[in-house]
Amino acid sequence: MASRVFFLSCLRAEGSSRCLTPRPRYPSMPRYPKGAKAAVVASTSGVGDPEAPLEEEEEKIALFTVIGMTCAACAGSVEKAIKRLPGIHDATVDVLNDRAQVIFYPAFVSEDTIRETIEDVGFEAALIKEEVKEKSTTICRLCIKGMTCTSCSSTIESALQAVAGVQKALVALATEEAEIRYDPKLVSPSRLLEVVEDTGFEAILISTGEDRNRIELKVDGELDGRSVSMVKSSLEALPGVEDVNIDPAIHKVTISYKSDQTGPRNFIEIIESTRSGHLRASIYPEGGRRELHKLEEIKQYYKSFLWSLVFTIPVFLTSMVFMYIPGTKHGLDKKVVNMLSIGELLRWILSTPVQFIIGRRFYTGAYKAFRHGSANMDVLVALGTNAAYFYSLYSVFRAATSQNFKGTDFFETSSMLISFILLGKYLEILAKGKTSEAIAKLMDLAPETAILLTYDTEGNVVNEKEIDSRLIQKNDVIKVMPGGKVASDGLVIWGQSYVNESMITGESQPVGKRKGDTVIGATVNENGVLHVQATRVGSESALSQIVRLVESAQMAKAPVQKFADRISKYFVPLVIILAFFTWLGWFLAGKFNGYPKSWIPSSMDSFQLALQFGISVMVIACPCALGLATPTAVMVGTGVGASQGVLIKGGQALESAHKVDCVVFDKTGTLTTGKPVVVSTRLLKHMLLRDFYEYVAAAEVNSEHPLAKAIVQHAKKLREDEENHAWLEARDFISATGHGVKAKVGNKEIIVGNKSLMLESGIHVPIAAFEILAEAEEMAQTGIMVSMDGEVVGIIAISDPLKPSARDVISLLRSMTVKSMMVTGDNWGTANAIAKEVGIDAVVAEAKPEQKAQKIKELQMSGLTVAMVGDGINDSPALVSADVGMAIGAGTDIAIEAADIVLMRSNLEDVITAIDLSRKTFFRIHMNYIWALGYNIMGIPIAAGVLFPSARFRLPPWVAGAAMAASSVSVVCCSLLLKNYRRPKKLDALQFREILVE
Repeated sequence: MASRVFFLSCLRAEGSSRCLTPRPRYPSMPRYPKGAKAAVVASTSGVGDPEAPLEEEEEKIALFTVIGMTCAACAGSVEKAIKRLPGIHDATVDVLNDRAQVIFYPAFVSEDTIRETIEDVGFEAALIKEEVKEKSTTICRLCIKGMTCTSCSSTIESALQAVAGVQKALVALATEEAEIRYDPKLVSPSRLLEVVEDTGFEAILISTGEDRNRIELKVDGELDGRSVSMVKSSLEALPGVEDVNIDPAIHKVTISYKSDQTGPRNFIEIIESTRSGHLRASIYPEGGRRELHKLEEIKQYYKSFLWSLVFTIPVFLTSMVFMYIPGTKHGLDKKVVNMLSIGELLRWILSTPVQFIIGRRFYTGAYKAFRHGSANMDVLVALGTNAAYFYSLYSVFRAATSQNFKGTDFFETSSMLISFILLGKYLEILAKGKTSEAIAKLMDLAPETAILLTYDTEGNVVNEKEIDSRLIQKNDVIKVMPGGKVASDGLVIWGQSYVNESMITGESQPVGKRKGDTVIGATVNENGVLHVQATRVGSESALSQIVRLVESAQMAKAPVQKFADRISKYFVPLVIILAFFTWLGWFLAGKFNGYPKSWIPSSMDSFQLALQFGISVMVIACPCALGLATPTAVMVGTGVGASQGVLIKGGQALESAHKVDCVVFDKTGTLTTGKPVVVSTRLLKHMLLRDFYEYVAAAEVNSEHPLAKAIVQHAKKLREDEENHAWLEARDFISATGHGVKAKVGNKEIIVGNKSLMLESGIHVPIAAFEILAEAEEMAQTGIMVSMDGEVVGIIAISDPLKPSARDVISLLRSMTVKSMMVTGDNWGTANAIAKEVGIDAVVAEAKPEQKAQKIKELQMSGLTVAMVGDGINDSPALVSADVGMAIGAGTDIAIEAADIVLMRSNLEDVITAIDLSRKTFFRIHMNYIWALGYNIMGIPIAAGVLFPSARFRLPPWVAGAAMAASSVSVVCCSLLLKNYRRPKKLDALQFREILVE
């Protein structure tokens, strides 16, 4: 979807134009869908409803100079005005340099129109330069280790954004991943890895995003220099192999290849034939980098926590418990050197490994943060524990060198702080792992093995072999047994059965499959045996695409997260300042008798009391909870949506969906089934029905329009006695978008279309024809006129049945205070009849693709947050223009690409599920922010001692540290409650009616 930038609602300093807050868009999708980047309507559609595909068009970039802007409000008004134009991909206004850069589609809008729009806002504008935007963008994904809060992710984002060739970088704290959109001509993935590592974090390459398959093989056997060279050269010689990388240390071979030319079985065969068969190859163990990294991190924190307990528990006992037991107290108070006691010496010895060995990660993180001019949670922990430890160390040395020094150490504070924070991080990582379970469950849908069939030259099966399903190559034939899973997307070449596709499409009823039908990988074969020829394997499969979509959704930041990002920039420095002034205030108050001496605990002096307050403030503040508030909820929400058949493309789509108060529906394929059928034919001239359809079908067979297909299908039924009937040749074929088609068939001029086409072609339409059309439209049917040699000879009535749940969904939306509207390219009569049947009051009919998009913009200008639900290519501009585009899963790939939300089940009730889920998710996000902010707003003053004068209540630093660790865990757990989401009960109560189409 288009990249949308939030700018503030504001008033211009000069003039009276008011900026309206624009609607957010999903940031990682193009403004217009792939393959349909302009709204130029192609001439491949047919009759009636203008369901026409769009021609591909290059984006252009225009740079304007804008004179007269004085502030951000001016820039905002210019940006808003430009973005309201049709065909605008993105617009950025730089008030400091008086520039505006606009990325647009020339088919929709021109440079002059953009310039005039800027001038209409009240500023002078001139075009500086214009260029075609090159399509050389690649997406790279990295796993990043060591991030603790939003300050870390912001540092990495800034470093990546500064690299030449990087267009956009997103770093997600919750998933510990980065998604970088870059130009491969200017920067390489290895350079991106270096940049991340230079910021002090470990980076692991997940994918380069280039359009190729990639596989990792494990090689067993001796890999010396000669073997490596032979294996690499042999693999590189294979057609379709693009890159080979061998790591002899871990016996791993990574191969990038074109799946339509070669595949993993070929690679294994080549490797095993090298060195006289002494090498063996297999798929590298699953789970590789990301999963192993997660497990390793969990083990590290668990191990560190256990070791910290080994040292911290004795420190705690000697300082908090044994000191109150007479026998042990006497032993611990024995002096070793001068005033240094055994207890102090033991606590020093035991806490030192915790501080510098187990707590080393905090020093490392703080150093990295300081090195790049930022501050994070590690800085707070390192400063707080260092203050406690080094003051205690000072106390130990003073006691060891003095005859009369009496001091108190805080070794238990530093060691217990580190222990509790390690426990909190361990629990946080465990909880964060559960937020991404949706992807793991999707991956688990794929079967582990498949039965590969081998054929002889005559087409007979000669061998069956069970193989790893990851070894399937294009055009392999796979045998699918009853009850087994389909191992790959493919085409049925033999057999018939019913396949349960609910895990992919959400369709509960098994779908019949026979020769020539397509099947989806990971679906379950119900009863018969099928032979399936693999067509899409590896990263090209439907399951892999869904997984990538969910991964991208979990990467994308919701605009509300910018709030946390802004706070994080100043949070840690502010906390450090507050901690310092807390210590200074209490210290000076004690020094100058600002409070009674009785307030000071017997075990410490005024300096130590002040120090404890300062340390408590430093360690209770938690930037992590703020940073995790949004991404964890978005991760769980998108994962739950995927399990419900609703694919939400990221946080921005979620944020927009929860504000929706108007839903615009397309008619064909959205409110209706999208499978039109001919219900009646009325001839106005004496002729055989078969002859009539012979001419009509010959003209319509060249069209991809659903109504045209319905006509051709009906014509075939009239000739069921003839197999593979060849229609007459149509010459001089012309498609009038949104109206119909013209062609010369045999010696007759044929026109098939609506009344507008007839009138424009100068054909007289008799009154009887108008009456028949009106009658059809009253019954929610589409009337198609047919003329031969300038005379109307017949009218075809086509019906597209309503979806069973359409009326109930509209009613439920009304109960949710969401307005419904229908925008269609069909005629007014049919549109009004359908709208009346489902309960929609507002209707726009006979709308072309650009008019649909314009209607969406008009609704937005009236203050509504608009969702568009559609399924066709012609809906793409409207899906892009809407605040939330929802594509029916059974629709075209282009519509799905253009949408923010994909309804995989193609059920209208999922529109309600999507809106309800987004509202529930944002309720969790708001609860997370209330908790995270409330915790800090209340916790910091308490830690600073505001309750101490009145209630003598203070938070020891180790308790403050435990509270800080608990706050992060509680935010993640609050987000995890979304996993219990259930769609509205009203949807479960819907009684779906079965529609039988004769």
